[in-house]
Order: sequence, then structure tokens, then C-alpha cells
Amino acid sequence: MPTAMKTAEEVEGMRLACRLASEVLDMLSPHVKPGITTREIDRLAHDYITQVQRAVPATLGYQPQGYPAYPASLCTSLNEVVCHGIPDDRPMKNGDIVNIDVTVIKDGWHGDNSRMYLVGEASIAARRLCAITYEAMWKGILKVRPGARLGDVGHAIQVHAEHHGYSIVREFCGHGVGRKFHEEPQVLHYGRPGTLEELVPGMTFTIEPMVNAGRRDIKEDRRGNRPYDGWTIVTRDRSLSAQWEHTVLVTETGVEVLTLSAGSPPPPAFAQAAGLVPA
Repeated sequence: MPTAMKTAEEVEGMRLACRLASEVLDMLSPHVKPGITTREIDRLAHDYITQVQRAVPATLGYQPQGYPAYPASLCTSLNEVVCHGIPDDRPMKNGDIVNIDVTVIKDGWHGDNSRMYLVGEASIAARRLCAITYEAMWKGILKVRPGARLGDVGHAIQVHAEHHGYSIVREFCGHGVGRKFHEEPQVLHYGRPGTLEELVPGMTFTIEPMVNAGRRDIKEDRRGNRPYDGWTIVTRDRSLSAQWEHTVLVTETGVEVLTLSAGSPPPPAFAQAAGLVPA
């Protein structure tokens, strides 16, 4: 299926949905502390999306082919969980790290983003993993412009992560986003420059690298006798994993990061120097 290009009017719809998705994470930030459960975080997000934003949480009931219906309004991926962690009643502990992934539907448009949070006092190793993953995402964002290739984006992310001794998860990738939750193109977070699809103005897609402190291998989460929930993916070696995500727009002159809001973490200095700063 070809990649859909957004018109100027459609981009305005994307801007709103993406800003709202980022504002959900702004709202959640002060609540992410030791003792809170991820289920309570999910409840806070659900109420905010539905009652304040008058929008729809895209993940709730989402059921791609071969998967059970997703049971929550966001994903909470804790420590060794790579992605798609389902909120539950276990309190988070001091030193945990958690990725919170939110997708909001507003007026039919999807805004998709995620952030890493340090729960209390995280270790130096955990803080470094989260920071390098954030930088890797921005290294990829900086490659987005008309005429560039998706391979340029993935290569920049891979080089940065691997230079610091980390590994890139290969089985999951970024994706086009718009009227549908997942559209073309697929956005790999590794690869060779000058390869894959050419970027043209009007494309909207996510950049969301998943970076492991250990090996890149992953597996379904089947701890003990607990049945697999159909969603949760963990690192095979139980090392920590981190992920950040923005939705971006290819403009006539470069890139616009759509999932920025007043509470967004500032871009790294190298991205600020390139002019990519929150509005």
C-alpha cells in the first residue's frame, strides 16, 4: 500500500491530535513516582483523554490481526519490557524506568508518542540508557527532509546507539500514522544510508527506537507459569530497554516534530542547534 501524503488541512488535524497526545504525557509526569501502579496511570490518562480532551485512546480495544484486543488506554513498559507492556496493579519501585506510550484519536486523526520516565532515583546505567536512546531518536529526526531516504534515518539511530555500546531492536519499527493508527511506511531504526523509501513533503510517521542495554534479542513475556498476555515483549537477556517516540511531518524544507507540547523534554543541544525546539 502506498504512503499517504497529507494535505495542508489534514496536517492541521494531525497537529492537534499529536499535541494532545504529548499533553497527556505532560499531565502524567508528576504522577510517575514510586508506589503508583501502572493501572492508576492508565486510569488517569483515560479520564484525561476522554473527559478533558474529548478524544479517544487509540489503544483501548485495538486488535490487529493475530492479537487479542488491547485492554488499556496506554502502554507501560517497565525495565526489561521492550514494548506493549499492559498496565497492572504492581506498584512501581524506586529505581525503575518506564516507557509510557500514548496514542490519541481526535477528529479521526491519530497522534502517537512515548517518553521514558525515571521512577525515583534511577541508577547511572539506567539514566544513561534513557539519555542515549533519546539522543538516538533525535539523530534520526535530524535526517528527515525531502529527498532523504528512510535508510538515512535508521542508520543515524543505529550508529549512535551502537557507538555507546547498546543494541537496536529489529523486530519493531516506526510507522506511518494519520487516519489509521498504523500506515505506510515502515520506519526501521537501523539500516544503510541512501536506501529504502524517499521522503517527500506531507508524509507523517513515527520515529520510536527501542534500545537495549544488552543484546538486541527479544521474546514474549512468559515468566513463571503466567500465560502470555499476547502483547508484552521483553529483552531475552533481561537487560534494561528504553524507547522514545515522536510523530514527525516531512515539510517542504525539512521536518516538523508534531508531538511537542509545553511539557516536552527539551531536544538535545545538537538538535536545538539545528533549530528543532519546542514551539
